[in-house]
Amino acid sequence: MAIQQNSAVQGWIPVRIASKHDEAEDVVVIELVSAAGDDLPPFTAGSHVDVEIAPGLVRQYSLCNAPDASRHYRIGVLKEPNSRGGSIAVHNNLQVGHEIRISGPRNLFELDSSAKRVKLLAGGIGITPILAMAEQLLRADVPFTLNYCCRAEGKAAFKNYLSTPPFNAMVSFHFDEGGVRLNPPKDIGSWEEGSHLYVCGPGGFIDFVLGSARELGWPDASVHREYFVAPIIETGDDRDFEVKLASTGQCVRVSAEQTIVEALASVGVEIPMSCEQGICGTCLTRVIEGTPEHRDMFLTKEEHALNNQMTLCCSRSKSKVLVLDV
Repeated sequence: MAIQQNSAVQGWIPVRIASKHDEAEDVVVIELVSAAGDDLPPFTAGSHVDVEIAPGLVRQYSLCNAPDASRHYRIGVLKEPNSRGGSIAVHNNLQVGHEIRISGPRNLFELDSSAKRVKLLAGGIGITPILAMAEQLLRADVPFTLNYCCRAEGKAAFKNYLSTPPFNAMVSFHFDEGGVRLNPPKDIGSWEEGSHLYVCGPGGFIDFVLGSARELGWPDASVHREYFVAPIIETGDDRDFEVKLASTGQCVRVSAEQTIVEALASVGVEIPMSCEQGICGTCLTRVIEGTPEHRDMFLTKEEHALNNQMTLCCSRSKSKVLVLDV
């Protein structure tokens, strides 16, 4: 996931790049250890960290190693063809021995501890949080299957690892180039009580899985997703509106060219955020009055309908004034 430069990260952790290797076509895996030689903070599967690749250049990556590995973190980074500089800098500039900074782990894609069985579906580099989930489920002895979809076998990160015991008994690969596509009735199947589904990957892949699961009777509460990049929403009719801060009564004009976060920052009100795309939930804020125009991928449709919270990094307002719990 890409994030903007001014990420509000507290408590940076100095780390050293202990290893770096090519894992698949255009994918590198980097292992990070504490620069001080300490254990790193514990994390759960689905967690991500902010990585300061260079001063002013911060990106967000999922941790893909087993959560019980306290001595190191591992991230997998795809060189994006339309990179804004982050993934290219990781591939070309970061080398073994370099010291950089990361945030502590945060988890917005956590496994449900009550799950009796789990379906994991990964598209491309979406395998990174899914791999950590497979590791955690294996250790917890929770039955699961993993369906991994890629355009070609050479692009499938961790394929060799997932092809060996014990994972080979749970993992199925689907490569467009080989004509082996995901078959939802077979690979997803009908929902059973206690089953949960987790999907991560490109937006189109996630939407396909979500739509298929819905057709197969999966309730929304049992289906979990994490987008790496939010789809671009073009409305063409953005208008000015005002936000009112409940704590002070101050009203701030948000122009058609500004986000709410930018407008508030211009008057000295800093809102923590990470992704700037409405996919991480860091800037989620309670709405006291008014009707948001939701443009995020973090909240569910049901949560959008309640209109009692919104992501300030990308969403706007349908009403002339929004009163925010700020």
